[in-house]
Amino acid sequence: MDIARLVEETNNLGVVLSPAQQTQFAAYLQLLLVWNERMNLTAVRHSDLIIERHFYDSLTCAAVTGDLNGRTLIDVGTGAGFPGLPLKIAFPQLQLTLVESVAKKTSFLQAVVAELGLAQVQIVADRAETLGHQPTHRAHYDWAVARAVADLRVLAEYLLPFCRLGGFMLAQKGEHAATETEAAAYAIHLLGGGTTQLHPMSLPGTTNLHYLVVVEKCAPTPEEYPRRPGMAAKRPL
Repeated sequence: MDIARLVEETNNLGVVLSPAQQTQFAAYLQLLLVWNERMNLTAVRHSDLIIERHFYDSLTCAAVTGDLNGRTLIDVGTGAGFPGLPLKIAFPQLQLTLVESVAKKTSFLQAVVAELGLAQVQIVADRAETLGHQPTHRAHYDWAVARAVADLRVLAEYLLPFCRLGGFMLAQKGEHAATETEAAAYAIHLLGGGTTQLHPMSLPGTTNLHYLVVVEKCAPTPEEYPRRPGMAAKRPL
């Protein structure tokens, strides 16, 4: 997939990329290729696969979020910026917070934001468990998202504390999404989540289904959550 094909495919998601946004994606791609020579940002190193598996896959989130302009979104464990930065390019008025605990990766994110001239992007080098207790972030966001970070029971503890009442957590999951969702039912309820919806998505030219797992925030998260760093992964709810 090249940038032109990306434009075609995102039209099907209701996302229209202007020439300026296409230029931003091309610049993002080049930065990723250059920085990937210095550090392991992504195992995917071919341009066409980066566009397909990272850019397009990130933009599939728009199938459930709708227009994110003017909304607040926090991307936890963003790594090289997925899905947050592609969504920011597509929706320039999105207020985006990128959370990445690895400092060298935040350096890359800062370089991308500067090169692409993106405004209203906050990059935080911290753990989600710590940030989730800070008043400026807790119960603040319309959307809290994560991609390929952890088991859904763990993600619920990371994401739901960030969601305002009426907001949503969104986890991008693979083929075992239904099983994970069933296992996470208790954690989701305990942390203030409501009904869970699974939205199947496919990448162009493949038969592998990915899922967007969406949970509405229906009640406040108890004060003791998230637990201290490492506990959610060590002892999932």
